[in-house]
Amino acid sequence: MQTKCILVLIISCFCSLTLSAADKLTPLNVKEGLWEITVTHSMTGMPAMPAIPPDVLAKLPPEQRARMEAMMKGGPIVQKECITKEKLEKHSAFNVNRPECTRTVVSSTGSKLEMKIHCEGKQGASDGTLVVEAVGSDTTKGTMHLVTSASGANMNIDMAFSSKYLGPDCGDVK
Repeated sequence: MQTKCILVLIISCFCSLTLSAADKLTPLNVKEGLWEITVTHSMTGMPAMPAIPPDVLAKLPPEQRARMEAMMKGGPIVQKECITKEKLEKHSAFNVNRPECTRTVVSSTGSKLEMKIHCEGKQGASDGTLVVEAVGSDTTKGTMHLVTSASGANMNIDMAFSSKYLGPDCGDVK
């Protein structure tokens, strides 16, 4: 079960990072509103994991449960996010804040954002890089590479994502 927690922390790092630098850098030039993000991932060095008990899955919110099930099957994770002017200016678009992770912006232009990532959790530490490219004002793509040290083992996590603009109204999506 400890390995499951590590995997959840690692995947959460992609979807949930906090920012630690650079208010004056140029934000990505993309539309504000509702976006759909599709993430694929691969991992090496990860020990075999037992199945998540059904009672544990049942306690998760539906969206988190669906992401966890997709992750465990090795399939893409699809989620929606409301991209706001504030998130773009703080370089936190396509992410949700998470206190155990920090990001340091390396460079930021209207078409590309590069940052270093560091996460400290109960299960170990992760370090890596994130690159987000604005292909157009309604499409982005990106990659993330993390090396996680936990329980005496190193795991490499590579993620790729693409996102598309769905419209100006975010509804109840944050």
